[in-house]
Amino acid sequence: MIAFDLIKFGARELKQKRIVSSRLDSELLLSKILNKKREEILINLEQEICQKNLFRYKELINRRSQNEPVAYILKEKEFWSKSFFVNHNTLIPRPETELMVEKLIKIYKDKKISILDIGTGSGCILISLLCELKNSQGVGIDISKKALAVAKKNSEIHKTSNNIKFFNQSIDSKFNIKFDLIVSNPPYIRSNEIKNLSEDIKKYEPRIALDGGNDGLDLIKKIIYKTEYILKVKGLLALEIGNEQFKKVSEILIKKNFRIEHIIKDYKTNIRCIISRYLKNN
Repeated sequence: MIAFDLIKFGARELKQKRIVSSRLDSELLLSKILNKKREEILINLEQEICQKNLFRYKELINRRSQNEPVAYILKEKEFWSKSFFVNHNTLIPRPETELMVEKLIKIYKDKKISILDIGTGSGCILISLLCELKNSQGVGIDISKKALAVAKKNSEIHKTSNNIKFFNQSIDSKFNIKFDLIVSNPPYIRSNEIKNLSEDIKKYEPRIALDGGNDGLDLIKKIIYKTEYILKVKGLLALEIGNEQFKKVSEILIKKNFRIEHIIKDYKTNIRCIISRYLKNN
């Protein structure tokens, strides 16, 4: 069978399972099997696919047809123009999170800062920041040892191991230093809304990284309350939040002596990130 026919077969199988990106996914999975860039395959659609690769390809198509995310099948996801290793122990990096990274890099360009990443997951936020802010140092914490193993691997891949330390601990732990910047993409989905998420998220992404409690704000509140002990005065807190959480989160921030300096909207114009500055208690 040639590549063209195989891609067509894969796309048809996925379309029958209502996978929206059926053609693209079919092409990406074949590129994984052949260990070639997708573009290389698309300019050589007449190439013959051997029986072994045909069998492996159909296995991957079957996994995708059960809604397993392509990123988990490929074990990688692009973020900030870099390839990050991912598996089922971490959330898949999202494009809207890149908007937060972009803003923070603009704010801290040419500065030397200390960064704490709470719930670091794959490490994509902290590693991307430190790839740009080369003189800075970072700490990534996560309560999942398996997620930390992923973050450490990504730190090695992107050569930031000398600038980052990872710890298996929660936000409730004691910290001996204060940071210039705290970043977090915490779980912010209400517990009772997880059942409404798309199949690829609720079946495959780690619930611990999604479930924000009854109001979705459990960890967000903890982070804000803890910051007075771990964030320098005039330091910044960058929080990713869920849809329609801006009003509640901003009220908590203002009560805790934060001044909201930037809001970041996603590609659908929902407010998805708040960057606020910690002011000294009166």
